[in-house]
Amino acid sequence: MAKDSRMRRGPLIPLLALILVLGCGVALFGSCTEGALPAGGTLSAPAESGTRPQQTAQEDEEEYRAVWLTYLEYQQMDFSSEEAFRQAVAAAFDEVAALGANTVIAHLRPFSDAMYNSALFPWSHLITGTQGQDPGYDPLTVMIEEAHSRSLRLEGMINPYRIRGSASMPAELSENNPAVAFAADPERADWVLTQGDGLYYNPAIPEVRQLIVDGVREICENYEIDGIQFDDYFYPEGADDSFDQAAYDRLADGADRAAWRRENVNALVRAVHAAVKEVDPALTFGISPQGNMDNNYNIQYSDVALWMEEEGYLDYVMPQIYWGFDYRTAGGQDRFAFENCLADWLALPRAEGVKLYVGLGAYRIGAGDGGSNDQAEWASGENLARQIAALRTAGADGYGLYSYRWLFWNDQPVAQPEVAAIAQVNATE
Repeated sequence: MAKDSRMRRGPLIPLLALILVLGCGVALFGSCTEGALPAGGTLSAPAESGTRPQQTAQEDEEEYRAVWLTYLEYQQMDFSSEEAFRQAVAAAFDEVAALGANTVIAHLRPFSDAMYNSALFPWSHLITGTQGQDPGYDPLTVMIEEAHSRSLRLEGMINPYRIRGSASMPAELSENNPAVAFAADPERADWVLTQGDGLYYNPAIPEVRQLIVDGVREICENYEIDGIQFDDYFYPEGADDSFDQAAYDRLADGADRAAWRRENVNALVRAVHAAVKEVDPALTFGISPQGNMDNNYNIQYSDVALWMEEEGYLDYVMPQIYWGFDYRTAGGQDRFAFENCLADWLALPRAEGVKLYVGLGAYRIGAGDGGSNDQAEWASGENLARQIAALRTAGADGYGLYSYRWLFWNDQPVAQPEVAAIAQVNATE
């Protein structure tokens, strides 16, 4: 999901003022409709700080409207003290609420590390600059308190297998990182595998899967979190047979390698879902895979269609449909054009209760999606709002915007109109 960061913080006060006006639409668009954002950007009466927002049966069916807050945003936030971080989070969550969203998806474990106090994983280097260094406060507690005081849900996003994304991210692993202990033990050396400059936990190892499950359970038991989401990284792209040959020879019993890899991931997803529900059946577990189904199945070995169709895997899937309405491949194919790709996902069978949300690419604003055609739609100042309207018409259950910085720290002129248009389409729903 991660994209390169090229945006800097721009002036936000005029933008917030505009959003707060559009949030209810009184001045420009008439009175609020049922379910619209009330004045001040609060979805309902503020919840007690640090507790999950209370929901009625009707609110349980509320459209899912999320904004991702990723490790790339964390790199531009002030973690020097609890007070400084709380101020940064409060400002961000005010903007999310004013947009008409109801959920923040916050990155909690991007690199086998933790943005929270964990007995299993070291403190993230994103907080102090050094993996394993205690910051003296708990960023997750702060985020939950600030989210719930605004009646925003807070879900925790996890990259289950990724230990290091590149040679410098993170540059050093702490001694108490589980990956360090695994790699130092000859009997467990293939529990950690290399792909390019990255390091990954081996999805084939049952003890590795248990570590990931225990990490999810730890969050759900110790924090008033509202859900867990897995990002779209499973087997790393480019993993040929040599990636996991030792584990395959030891564990696969001659099975087809691709099917064996998919079942390794399936086993993890089933176990995580069960752990989440054991802690609290009201908690959600979702996955945000790539929008390209072929890549999911054949490159990352994630059988998303199975997870959607059979009970016991997830509560929602949120494919990252990051292309525009007019997207065409270099060969002129329109398979991944927004409405076509959305229709393919909506056509997949789903078990009872499984929701389909749509990941939308806010990072495309002003930049386009790399298609062979004219990219004018991403310079229109309203493309994301058009996509929200289209997914509603098509019957999807909600959406997530990737990500916060491309909406609110984006110095391109079309970013502010995009934010205003999203606030308007939310207010008039």
